[in-house]
Amino acid sequence: MRFRPLVVGAGLMAVLMLAACGGPGGSADREHAAEPAGAHNRPVPSATQGADEDGREDTTKAQISTFGLDVDTASYGYARRTLQEGRWPAPAEVRPEEWVNAFRQDYGQPPGDGFAVHVDGAKLPSGDEAVMRVGLQTRGTDAAQRRPSNLTFVVDVSGSMGEPGRLDLVKSALDKLLDQLAPGDQVSIVAFSDEATVLASMTPLTAREELRSAVDELAVDGGTNLESGMVAGYEEASKAFRTAATNRVILLSDGLANQGSTEWQDILDRVKEHAAKRVTLLTVGVGRDYGDELMEQLADNGDGMAVYVSSQEEADKIFTTQLPATIELRARDAKAQVVFNPSVVESFQLVGYENRALSAEEFRDDTRDGGEIGPGHSVTALYALKLKPGARGQLAQATVRWQDPDTRAASEESASLRASDLAGSVWEEAPVRLQVDVVVAAFAGYMRDKKAFGLDLSTLGEHASRLATDSEDPMVAELATLIEKARSVG
Repeated sequence: MRFRPLVVGAGLMAVLMLAACGGPGGSADREHAAEPAGAHNRPVPSATQGADEDGREDTTKAQISTFGLDVDTASYGYARRTLQEGRWPAPAEVRPEEWVNAFRQDYGQPPGDGFAVHVDGAKLPSGDEAVMRVGLQTRGTDAAQRRPSNLTFVVDVSGSMGEPGRLDLVKSALDKLLDQLAPGDQVSIVAFSDEATVLASMTPLTAREELRSAVDELAVDGGTNLESGMVAGYEEASKAFRTAATNRVILLSDGLANQGSTEWQDILDRVKEHAAKRVTLLTVGVGRDYGDELMEQLADNGDGMAVYVSSQEEADKIFTTQLPATIELRARDAKAQVVFNPSVVESFQLVGYENRALSAEEFRDDTRDGGEIGPGHSVTALYALKLKPGARGQLAQATVRWQDPDTRAASEESASLRASDLAGSVWEEAPVRLQVDVVVAAFAGYMRDKKAFGLDLSTLGEHASRLATDSEDPMVAELATLIEKARSVG
């Protein structure tokens, strides 16, 4: 089965373009809105002078795309749950880059710290259009070889957490995590509802039973004063800070704050002094009703990442497999910059990363916030391209810049792509993982505005089913099921 010839050239490009409509193109002369207070704020991009009405960047006016890296996956996790329950995700909660980054990529790892940079792409049957993929990969680590960690768990025990699949799931996951952590690790547990309570100050893992008792004390009561919980959690993390350890606050909540400050900026302003002391944040979302924006913005601006879990299986995967192996960091303030050759590329559009946009000048400004990336993480960015007739030569160069987690020394790694490196216009000849990424991004775009795109869900479902067989990946098989579910919901 192939892409329908009359649909792919315009339809797939429309999906990719519109999925990213308003996203960062990254021109050198991009202007930014006034920056709000706080050390970890991300710039909010205005319209780029070089962009057309669809958000595509004309390379005669802008050749550079710059953005902070993002390894969040919460948008996909929550959308998966809503679809499985027969509900359509809210368009504002659909972030295509998080959908793509939720899927396995199989990029080669670098031999040392930092990143391996992979750039590939494929032409579309129209001949003058293409998809380009920038893949960034860090080296994995054995959990037994990682540095010790200080983990402060901030657990929401408000009334809304009493529903099945919330606090019960969190408590079970925490109990299992205590079995996975190493003797050199330390854990603190803070509970919050109307107020915050420290159930366990920083305690070594040699005293697991004391920590299990603290987990057992978690009980539902009262409202959701997330601000109080975050302040108490960061204070605990700051008091027990270890220079030679990884220091992290882990917020477990449905994000439905209704007491104290309920705005992410206000909450971060309260904890920014502690957050600036190399304490990273992981937000773990739970619940059928979920405060997506609050949790995502806290993670993005708190030097961390956001995930969402809806089942015991997903919670076990996060807490017993992923978290112990990825607690420490490989890179701080990581950013990507792609420079396009205007003699080869007529226009380009980055899919997603709207709230990670940076100006070209901010790429090497190490005071500007980027993304914090752990061991074994991959980051993928997709670009929709319009090529110039007879395009030849270097198409683009992608560079990633990051700081060493300890020394803050900056490093860079680059890779380039030539027009001749693009896979041919027979789509099935493109790398399987690239095809999967495009279908995932297209599906995300459809979820944002189901009336706006050239490809229908039936066609996307056909591709997902084929790719599930080709990739032998259960997540791709699940994707095909979700697309079918969306057809019935929509």
